[in-house]
Amino acid sequence: MIPYLHIGPLSLPSFGLMVATGLLAASYILQADLRRRSIRADAFLIIGIAGLAGIVGARLYHALESPAEFFADPRSFIFTRYGFAWFGGFLGGFAALLILARREQIPALTFLDACSPAAAVGYAIGRIGCFLSGDGDYGIPTSLPWGMSFPNGVVPTTERVHPTPLYEFAVWMLIAYVLWRIGARFLQEGKPSGRVFCAYLILTGVARFLVELIRLNPRSFWGMSNAQTASVASILLGLIVLISRKPGALPVPQDTQTR
Repeated sequence: MIPYLHIGPLSLPSFGLMVATGLLAASYILQADLRRRSIRADAFLIIGIAGLAGIVGARLYHALESPAEFFADPRSFIFTRYGFAWFGGFLGGFAALLILARREQIPALTFLDACSPAAAVGYAIGRIGCFLSGDGDYGIPTSLPWGMSFPNGVVPTTERVHPTPLYEFAVWMLIAYVLWRIGARFLQEGKPSGRVFCAYLILTGVARFLVELIRLNPRSFWGMSNAQTASVASILLGLIVLISRKPGALPVPQDTQTR
């Protein structure tokens, strides 16, 4: 594992570098998606703001997951390099995107459709940062041939465990490809906006729920981890929005998608 890259006197955390790489890749993908929807907006600014909001949300959500530890020493709990909750990041980024959609005068569901493939890619690359740093996001012990140990990780283990960040990288990149393809098809067929975002909520929710089955996270709600509970909420929200979309709804007029 490579928690830090040493370049002369500098020590750069591999997790932070991969998060930055993920945001950069997401910006290029979002720019391409906005272009094919004839939406004029600065994807790099959008991803920068949403990414920062997601990091803040992930940190705060993690702090609130352990309130006793947080209130005992809030400063050190917030300003550590480690401990980011996926669902908190989603909520923070989602709120920022809604505000940005309103600011850019873009219909919210159209905007969220465009952001969905980029969000999946950004998350996938960020998980490589978790893998390189060995921050404890790996799974339960396994005897499978691809099991790995993380003796030099931030959260070390000498047992061979499931490299779940690599699983997530592969699955989320596949989800990004599926979202991109169905986005192209829905645009061609003139489907109502919001369906790509619904697919994002459902597919990522299912994927995260399944990954949690082989993780060591503590169980809280009905035998589920916090991440699994959030995944169920994501799936339900996706289904509700999908069902609420009228099958005969007209596509968003072109002139409402541009500024």
